[in-house]
Amino acid sequence: MSIENDLALIQDFDKNYCLQVFNLMPVAFVKGKGCYLYDTEGRKYLDMIGGIAVNCLGYNHPKLTSAITSQAKKIVHACNYYYIPEKSELAYRLCRASFADKVFFCNSGAEANEAAIKLARSYWYYKDINKYEIITADMSFHGRTMGTIAATGQAKFSRPFEPNVPGFVHVPYNDIDAMIEAVNPKTAAIMLELIQGESGVHPADLEYIQAIRKLCTEKGVLLIFDEVQTGVGRTGKMFCYQNYGVTPDIMTLAKGLGGGVPIGAMLTTNEVATGFKPGDHGSTFGGNPLACAAGNAVMEAFDSEGIIDNVKDVSDELFDKLNKLRTKYNCIRSVRGKGLLIGIEFDDTITAQGMRQQLFSMGFLVSAIGTSTIRLAPPLILTKAQAGQFVKALDKILKNVAGPKSVLGRIKDALPSKKQIRESASGVGSAKIDKLDEMGLTGGKDNKPVDEDD
Repeated sequence: MSIENDLALIQDFDKNYCLQVFNLMPVAFVKGKGCYLYDTEGRKYLDMIGGIAVNCLGYNHPKLTSAITSQAKKIVHACNYYYIPEKSELAYRLCRASFADKVFFCNSGAEANEAAIKLARSYWYYKDINKYEIITADMSFHGRTMGTIAATGQAKFSRPFEPNVPGFVHVPYNDIDAMIEAVNPKTAAIMLELIQGESGVHPADLEYIQAIRKLCTEKGVLLIFDEVQTGVGRTGKMFCYQNYGVTPDIMTLAKGLGGGVPIGAMLTTNEVATGFKPGDHGSTFGGNPLACAAGNAVMEAFDSEGIIDNVKDVSDELFDKLNKLRTKYNCIRSVRGKGLLIGIEFDDTITAQGMRQQLFSMGFLVSAIGTSTIRLAPPLILTKAQAGQFVKALDKILKNVAGPKSVLGRIKDALPSKKQIRESASGVGSAKIDKLDEMGLTGGKDNKPVDEDD
């Protein structure tokens, strides 16, 4: 049985048989190419969120697709009783590219952060030093396991599951005085995102991170950088910490590392690695041949295809164009981020969900954070032309919602209803003209933006 071309049936099955923990948009994607996704009706979308910073090489990248296909024909899984060549190779590549000496592989960012938390505690345990507290930042996000929601500095993620795992302290982000005050003889580690993504794309200040590195060294505290979202080229460096001129003791990765195949990694130094003894940690699927083959293909693409240079070039142009829009429209409060991780914050005349929905109706995918910020984390192969088409679409939307109306009236006027969106999607391929055509941003029924080079 295949239901992939029947959106109504897909929605029915999901509603009846899947746990309803996601607020889903009325679309199902069945294929992708480059930076584009195609839905059940054949409609084309420019993916400006990249699976939330996961699909770093876009869709159907030849190196990645070939590596996954080839590995699947050989062996998909081998248990961790044995050596796994693909795992050993990927660990070598990551250590060569970073500060690290050792790598532990798992399946997700939350698992990588769990490993980091455990290692930070067990490192001091084996030294017979009673340090166990982990200091993290307000508005941080480190995952959805019981340990990582306790680490996360947003009560909305942990409140339903109280009592929380003890031993975590939260302090304001970018506030070095608060961090200094929080450090005490029980502090095992400080754990930070260099750019807080889930709270609206807020980068850490250079001076703040450098001061924290100095503080950790002076106080004998481990420094953990959560690079689940910022790692693997996202910010214009292979790893975001390289923008700050400091190195951590532990770093976590996931998302872009597998190019879409689930994988996580916790990297550390030889010294801190002494905190794990055989049996202290493990993962049944972590480091499996398929995921690591994908990771190796991603790393190889970075080595041979100038991915990071592309991130820098496209990012510079995209920031420039977005800041010009900010000058043009008072409703844009700020444009933040680094590389191809960008937050666009609006004032109270525009809602993030409304903007996300409007862009969706025009064939562009973004995520909404909180009430007023949209996040961009497109594939790192995004072209300048594609970035320009996104900015043009945003410009047209802002023109439409400009005026004295309230936020509700202005956004609602610009937005199609859910019914209109469904009708628009189902009308592609027929004589119907969808919203994107009306806005003049498509080259035809395949929803191809004008002036776009595939």
